[in-house]
Amino acid sequence: MTTNPIDKLVVRHSSRILLSQSALQNNVAFIREKVGDDPLISAIIKANAYGHGVDIFVPMLYESGIRHFAVASGYEASQVLQACPDGCEIMVMGILYPQDLEWIIYHNIQFYVFDLERLRQAVEAARKVGKKAIIHLEVETGGNRTGLPIKKLEDALKILKKNSKFIDFRGMCTHLAGAETIANHFRIRRQIIRFQEAYDMAKKKKYPPRLKHIGSSAAALTIPEARMDLVRIGIALYGLWPSPDVYNMHLVEVNKMSDNPLHRVLSWKTDIMHVKKVKEGEFIGYGTSFQAPSKMKVAIIPLGYANGYARSLSNKGYVLIKGKRANICGLINMNLFMVDVSHIPGVKVGDEVVLIGHQEQNSITISSFSDFANQLNNELMSRLPSDIPRQLTK
Repeated sequence: MTTNPIDKLVVRHSSRILLSQSALQNNVAFIREKVGDDPLISAIIKANAYGHGVDIFVPMLYESGIRHFAVASGYEASQVLQACPDGCEIMVMGILYPQDLEWIIYHNIQFYVFDLERLRQAVEAARKVGKKAIIHLEVETGGNRTGLPIKKLEDALKILKKNSKFIDFRGMCTHLAGAETIANHFRIRRQIIRFQEAYDMAKKKKYPPRLKHIGSSAAALTIPEARMDLVRIGIALYGLWPSPDVYNMHLVEVNKMSDNPLHRVLSWKTDIMHVKKVKEGEFIGYGTSFQAPSKMKVAIIPLGYANGYARSLSNKGYVLIKGKRANICGLINMNLFMVDVSHIPGVKVGDEVVLIGHQEQNSITISSFSDFANQLNNELMSRLPSDIPRQLTK
């Protein structure tokens, strides 16, 4: 059977995401400078690496010196395992179905344990597989999400000690409830004290874990006591500050009015699909939400809310074309929207459109995009569809 050469051609997607290796390396270096040489940096790559794409982002992190990766589920761990070079560690912080434990243990994947039932299941699964389950015991310190109550810690330690040939007690951890907000820090301080009490109990029972860890990006960047044996870094790796409070605390630390040591890794681009003229008084797009106040020239952009571009940006968001802002006019549709290019000379089909990123002297940050869309930075990025091609750039 002969193959038609045309079948080898790649059909283009309506947009593309570009990922900067140099920006990531810069962020890793900044985080390392902040937390010091000792803590192990665990890269949080849940939600498809915050929308950056696990398949491409894990090798990028590896190239930047990261060897430890944390995810939210067993399924995500299976995806990361496919992308990991040799010598990587994977840790599941969230859901694991009992029937998946044997697979997890067989592949040396670490996982949180936050109740006695999961601990017993881990022992049984490890016995069947013939390998040790590598666990991190998550204790409840006041977040009231997942976490083993302190009153049950002694029972957990007894199970761990009794089954030491089946369990590698790798870590003890907790999740801090809102370290990105200074107003929460009184609560965070109490959690740190409670965590230390739990760790001291394990030491008293002569069965402490190898690692202790509590720090996310916000805590690791702002609270020295949270920089323990391991830090769990998410949003900062991708080049974003966890919150204005964290950024302002950094400015105070470096004694500067402005400083931008974190670099955005992700850019998002597309191309103009169509250009047309609109008469004064005509409505643009569905409904009557936008009426042309005068003669206009509009460019049609080939993506919409099905492609991760929030419908809440209707009539208030903007893109960059030829380095200039082009405001959205009309409603964001499922797969396209319109922008006003009346003030931009020479606009034509195929011109590059920047949704997030730089173009000439202007830029659209993830933060500004999120503000217009009424979304969190994490929410925006994690909702970027996985089928958008990710491309590595310098």
